[in-house]
Amino acid sequence: MATTPASVKRYDMLIGGEFVEAQKYFEVTSPSTEDVLSEVPSCTVDDVNAAVAAADRAQKPWAKLPAIRRAEYLREIAALMRENREHLASVITAEQGKIISLAQIEVDAATGYVEYMAEYARRYEGEIINSDRPGENILLFKMPIGVIAGVLPWNFPFFLIVRKMAPALVTGNTIVIKPSSETPNNAFEFAKLVAKSSLPKGVFNLVSGSGSVVGNALAAHPKVGMVTLTGSVEGGAAVMRAAADNITKVSLELGGKAPAIVMADADMDLAVKAIRASRIINTGQVCNCAERVYVHESVAAEFTARMIAAMKRTVVGDPFDPATEMGPMVSKKQLESVTSAVDQARRDGAKVELGGGRHDSKKGHYFQPTVLTGCRQETDIMQKEIFGPVLPIATFKTLDEAIDNANDCEYGLTSSIYTRSLHVAMRAANELKFGETYINRENFEAMQGFHAGWRKSGIGGADGKHGLEEYLQTHVVYMNSAEQV
Repeated sequence: MATTPASVKRYDMLIGGEFVEAQKYFEVTSPSTEDVLSEVPSCTVDDVNAAVAAADRAQKPWAKLPAIRRAEYLREIAALMRENREHLASVITAEQGKIISLAQIEVDAATGYVEYMAEYARRYEGEIINSDRPGENILLFKMPIGVIAGVLPWNFPFFLIVRKMAPALVTGNTIVIKPSSETPNNAFEFAKLVAKSSLPKGVFNLVSGSGSVVGNALAAHPKVGMVTLTGSVEGGAAVMRAAADNITKVSLELGGKAPAIVMADADMDLAVKAIRASRIINTGQVCNCAERVYVHESVAAEFTARMIAAMKRTVVGDPFDPATEMGPMVSKKQLESVTSAVDQARRDGAKVELGGGRHDSKKGHYFQPTVLTGCRQETDIMQKEIFGPVLPIATFKTLDEAIDNANDCEYGLTSSIYTRSLHVAMRAANELKFGETYINRENFEAMQGFHAGWRKSGIGGADGKHGLEEYLQTHVVYMNSAEQV
């Protein structure tokens, strides 16, 4: 391989606490400038095997530590994250295109998440169950699963490292992380912090490369106890197939097509502000944000006009510029996917009220903030995930119609409704078939909640005590006194 230019970083795998060179590397480019940023390992099955073996060796002594001791290591890592906040945020922005203020929020949220999960060291617990027999106690222990494989997406790449790592480690598991090939740099910078900490070698490992090689090898590995993936439905299905032979547990957060219902009595200022945020935050590349709007026909004209005006004001440009509200799509492939979705919507009869194509920037993968009206329920723009700054709008006459259309989708991650009526809000809470429903607020989950999808949006979930328990398994002990045997 040719010598890497001095301006381009080269990263190495972290296996067993040591940085290891790879046989091959691939390039990571900036979505805003299209410049090469780094070269990262294109790992092989042998590399995956070595990482899993290192995690497996480390897991038994790690699990024997008191949970509170494991939490101390997490807090040490969190402190290093906080010290390196600005650097980590700049790495995220450079490789993912996320505006710098949002990248800083992502680092802050990730740091807080590590600290939050560390607090569970004294909180997760087993049970004592009444026995039918005299002199017997039934004890239910919550035990670590073993080696966890974490497969990451590219849209919130840094936060997802710790969303998988922190609950895994505090409960006594070890982990092997595979970042997205679009955004691996932040994960390698995080690995440097882990290596700098006193975390025992092998507890955290990092390998990179294609999903078809590295992801598949992790999911199919007999020493992996659980695979947790955040990504596409296709990626989740591939993980399930690879994990099937070993009956390996999977936890999957997959796609979304979140409906937002705007009732006639909605606070229009709030609805426009929150739904607009869903479409421009991270350039619309957020699985839980509103992806389709159903607005009551009596306020549709007002809502649409105000939404067009609000989207038109969006500042698109350099993600490092503090004034920028929306940066580029993560890749040329993603740009082409969104362009194709809008072109298909046109053919299906939707009207482009704003945007509708590539932004006129000279470089980078930029797409215009886009508003579509006249969108029919059965068309792809209302059924398939867009993952871009595109807002399709449809109208409805009755709440029953709105709820039925919202539920008419293969996804079931999040949903939202804007109304001043308690009756309507409670109907939505009871009848919307999604893992989460947001009422009169933006679509963004809390770390103490439980982020989980229905239908093709996933299996299992993350966050809070329920997310922590994804990383635990039960061991029931029937303890009979000797005198009774």
